[in-house]
Amino acid sequence: MKNFEYAAPRTEEEALALLAQRPDQTAVLAGGTDLVPLMKKMLVTPQRVVNIKNIDSLRGIHAHSQGVTIGAVTTLDQLLEAPELEPYPAVKQVIAKLGSLQLQCQMTLGGELCRRPQCWYFRNGYGLLGRRGQLVEQGDNRYHAILDNQGPAKFVSPSRLAPALIALGAVVRVAGPGQQETTVPVERLYRTPKDDHQRELTLSPAQLLTHVLPKLSQGTLNATYEVKHGTGPQPPLATASVALELDGSGVVRSARVVMGQVAPVPWRSREAEEVLVGQRIGYELAELAGAAAVAPATPLSQNQYKVQIAKTAVKRAVLLAAGLETGGL
Repeated sequence: MKNFEYAAPRTEEEALALLAQRPDQTAVLAGGTDLVPLMKKMLVTPQRVVNIKNIDSLRGIHAHSQGVTIGAVTTLDQLLEAPELEPYPAVKQVIAKLGSLQLQCQMTLGGELCRRPQCWYFRNGYGLLGRRGQLVEQGDNRYHAILDNQGPAKFVSPSRLAPALIALGAVVRVAGPGQQETTVPVERLYRTPKDDHQRELTLSPAQLLTHVLPKLSQGTLNATYEVKHGTGPQPPLATASVALELDGSGVVRSARVVMGQVAPVPWRSREAEEVLVGQRIGYELAELAGAAAVAPATPLSQNQYKVQIAKTAVKRAVLLAAGLETGGL
């Protein structure tokens, strides 16, 4: 790890001023669960690290008439215990399955959403795209993308909470220099890079993600189902988060289905949503939704298995949201 300047601002304004001075040479520190390992391996070498953990306005969970507002440095264990988040089981189910008390207590919501890819080519210094995807195509691609992988980007989006928050229609508050402030859907935080000059996050180096605001109609059913190797902290093989709004007769009025660990971005499946809308939830319908979700998949040489796993994740997430038996562990 190279030497760096350390700053610990107490307000958003101070943090933004520090970011604006040298945006391309500054890194934001919250829980440190992702940034510190990247710095140790010299994959990220900032000249300045700005610790935002002590900014009071970025902490806590605040309920209001339109839902809740969650500060970006709120830790995941605080989310898990918060009664304000009881209407959002899709979020709590992810945190409960992290498989690490240390991660739950140290990782922050904003940091989890902004994690860098776990792709071993990226983590070993070959760049985000791994020589424009050639290393992934020719090498070990067991855990890489099965959707949106036709271009050079073949890593999978690492955030486990992003699919759930996208399914819930969540937005984030983003602050920038000069008192700029905007609200962005979580879905638009991510992009599939087309070349080495693009990152997988749309935030500029001078911007700061400050708050997350889930949006959810009262009574909307939601759930997340993850498929993992075991119970440890390793990433899941595939995930699915769903949010279902039913009418008075139990027919799906609207649906959002978002998969994780299958594409360079959290992948919203319009195909699965179309299958669900206008129907009553049951085992056969859930199976059809899962099949529709993976119909566009183009697996690589060693990750064909992820197609079936992603299909199962969607099916079981739909059943879990509806309160039906999933058939899984």
